[in-house]
Parts: sequence; structure tokens; C-alpha cells
Amino acid sequence: MQFLPQVEEMEISWNELMGGLVFLFINLSGGMVATLPRLCVLDVSCNAQLTQESRRGKLKNTHTSGCPAGGSLRCLPSVGELHLSCNKLLAGGLSRLTFHLAHVTHLERLDLHLCCLTRDDLEALIQVLPSLTALTELDVSSNKEVGGVVHLLVSALPVTQMRRLPFNSCYMSNESFTALALAVSYLRTVDISWCKVVGGHLALLLDALQPSVVSELRLCSCELTTDDMQHLAAVCRRGCLSSLRALDLSYNSLVGDNGWCSLFAAGGLGSLEDVDVSLRPSTSAPCSAWLPALLRALPQISALARLAMQRWTADCQEREQLRYCLKKRNRGGEEGRGGQNREGV
Repeated sequence: MQFLPQVEEMEISWNELMGGLVFLFINLSGGMVATLPRLCVLDVSCNAQLTQESRRGKLKNTHTSGCPAGGSLRCLPSVGELHLSCNKLLAGGLSRLTFHLAHVTHLERLDLHLCCLTRDDLEALIQVLPSLTALTELDVSSNKEVGGVVHLLVSALPVTQMRRLPFNSCYMSNESFTALALAVSYLRTVDISWCKVVGGHLALLLDALQPSVVSELRLCSCELTTDDMQHLAAVCRRGCLSSLRALDLSYNSLVGDNGWCSLFAAGGLGSLEDVDVSLRPSTSAPCSAWLPALLRALPQISALARLAMQRWTADCQEREQLRYCLKKRNRGGEEGRGGQNREGV
């Protein structure tokens, strides 16, 4: 490592045999880390044995008494991104890391998704969050227990500077969803996919959005209703989503034809690059009622690069109309992108 002083990013993820040795590798009493003054990204995600050696007491650190993770973090104050995702054995032991996390004073992005975090883990994380004053992104998605502490997380975070805070697959409650609305106005990316509590209550979140701020809105499998979609359409008409580039509304089969019609007729989505309204693999339904509204909207969505509407059915004439409209729009300024469009009807 002493021969690589210019290293800015280190990725040692997906190394199942490294286990707890990963932190011994970067630690070595801090001497090795001192030779990497430019290091700003450390990715040790998907190392299934990440904390196992620590728990067994096989790795000792003179600074942290049996906590190689914490000791390594103390030696990495300049790291701006820390990826620990998909390390399920972190569960129950995150406090060993969070105790020293406050020393990473420049940390902007922390990824802990799919780590089977326990309530105790999350409470330990919440305690240290006020110290992470540079934080702009926190990913604790795909951790079931997160749904019960969203209000505590939001209270502990510097919400005015947060840009990404996904809560997809977090088993959110009504209280959690209400708490999220307090932070959503500052976020660039909003992802609450697979949270069933959203259905029938989307207005609470949408009304908190600041105009022209959010660039990604992901609401896959949220049991959205026709009323939800009509409220989304109203927000579009007001210009609140004029900066939106990605919109995922897939797997929401409860939305009726009127809901889809109102959305595509609303306008206000001129920056949209990626839209997904696909149905579940086991479902199909006709799109004849709202396809004309989509066809009329496509010329105004000049940035569109991907349209996914899998498992919607249409007759031959309707399919040809959609293909013709997409090709015509591509010739008008999207040359070369047409291959990414997946109408799927």
C-alpha cells in the first residue's frame, strides 16, 4: 500500500473468505492507512464474515479492545463513503462500529442496506448520527426493523442536507410514513418501494415535496390507488416534479384506468428519462383506456430513454401506434436511444 499513495477509492467487496481479516488488512495499527491520504471511498460490502472474527475474539486492536472495525475507522477520518451493505453478520454487533463512527468526520455516504440490523443496532446508529454532520446519504433499506424507528432516524439526521434516504422494504408503519414526510422535502431521491402503507396515503408525502427538487421517485409495489395516482397527477400539473428523471410505479395493479389517464394527461414531466408502469409477472391487464393519453404525452417527454410497461396488453393497432410514436420521437432528438424503450405490450 505504501507504493499507492494516490489511491482514492478501495473496493474489496464480495470476498467471502476475507471475513474479519478485512479490517486487519486496512488497519495494521494505522500505519498502512497513513500511506493513503487521498482515500475517500471504502467499499467492504458483501463480505459475509465481516464481524465474525471480531465476535470470536481472533482479531485484537490496541485502540478498540477487540473491535477491528472501530479501530480501522479511527484511522480513516477522511473517508467520505463507507459501504457495508449485504453483511448480515453485522446484525447485533453494529454498536462495535458506531462507537467509533463519529471519528469519520468527513463521512457523506453510509450504506448499511440488507444487513439484518436489529433494533439495538439501529438505536446505536441513531446515537451517533448527530455527530455525522457531513452526512448527505444514508441507506438502511431492506432492514425490517428500520420501519419502527424512522421517526427516530429522521430526528437524529441533518435532514436539511440529506439528499438520499431510501426506506424501501423497511416494513414502514403509519407513524413511520408520517415521519418520513418531515424529511422528504429535502431529498433528491425518494424510494419507499415495497412499503404497503403508502397506498391510500401518498398525498401526505407528495404534499411535502418542494418544487423541482426530487429527481427520482420510486413507488414500486406500494398498493397505490386511483386516488393516489390522481394526486400524483395534480402534483405534476403544479410543476413540482419538473426535475424528475426516474419514476417507478410498477406493480401497482390497484390503480384504475382513470388514475393512469390522469397521470399521463397531467404534463409537467419534461425531464423524465426512465418510467416504469409494469405489472407483476403473474398479472396482465389491457391498456386501451389510457394508452391514448400516453401517446399524446410522449412528444412532451423529450428526455425519455426507457419506457417499461410489461404485461399490459394491447391489440395490434395499439401496439403499432405506440411503436410509431416512440420511433418518431426518437428521430426527433432521441436517436440511438430507441433500443432502450421497452413498451412490453
